[in-house]
Amino acid sequence: MSLIGADDLEALALSLRVAGVATLGGLPLALGLAYILTRTRLPGRRALDAVITLPLVLPPVATGFGLLILFGRHGPLGALLAKFGVVLAFHWTGAALASTVMALPLMVRPIRQAMEAIDPDLEDAARALGAGPWDRFFRVTAPLAAPGIAAGAILGFARALGEFGATITFAAAIPGATLTLPADIYQATQTPGQETHALALCGLAAFIALAAAFASEALAGRIAPGSRAAPTRA
Repeated sequence: MSLIGADDLEALALSLRVAGVATLGGLPLALGLAYILTRTRLPGRRALDAVITLPLVLPPVATGFGLLILFGRHGPLGALLAKFGVVLAFHWTGAALASTVMALPLMVRPIRQAMEAIDPDLEDAARALGAGPWDRFFRVTAPLAAPGIAAGAILGFARALGEFGATITFAAAIPGATLTLPADIYQATQTPGQETHALALCGLAAFIALAAAFASEALAGRIAPGSRAAPTRA
C-alpha cells in the first residue's frame, strides 16, 4: 500500500496552485510596499511597516478569522464581491488570499533589503539623464534588486505552501476543494493508525520547503551589504 495516495497528490496539487497564485498576486504588492518603505518619505511608513509585519506576529487563526469577517458571504467586502460572482470564503481562492496575506511579510523583507543595498547615486544619475520614475524603477532599481525579488518570491511561495491556520479558518479543509497539504497532514495526525502516513506527508512537505529555502538563501546571499557601487569621481 502506497504511503502517499491519490487524495494526497490532489492536496499537494492544490497547495502548489494556491502557493503559485499567492506568489504571483503578492509579488507586485510586495514590490510596491518595499519601494514605498525605501524610496519615499511617506508619512506613517513605520505604521505601514508594522501592518505589513502583523501577520507574522498574529496567530494565523486570528488572521483567518479577520479575513472571514471581511470577505465572508455576509462581510462588507465579501458581499460586494459576491455581486460580481466572486466567492472567496470556503473556496480555493480564499485559501490563496489567506496564503498571500501570510506570505507577504516574507516577500517584502528581502526585496526591501535588496533595494536598500542599491547605491542611491545610480538612481540619481539616471534621474539626471532624464529618466522618469517608471524608467528608473524598471531599468535601474528592479534589475539591481532582482536577487532580492527572486528570493522574496521563493520564500513567499514556500510560506504559502505551508500555510495552515489562516487557510483552514477562512477556506476550511474540504476534500477535493480546499484540502491543502498542511491540512491533509493535520487530518492524518488526528487519525489513529495514520502516523506513518502523516510522517510521509511531512517528509514530502519538508523536501519542498527545504528546496525553496536553499534557493532563497542562495539568491539572498548575492545581496552583499558592501556591494554598492562606488560613485564615479570626476
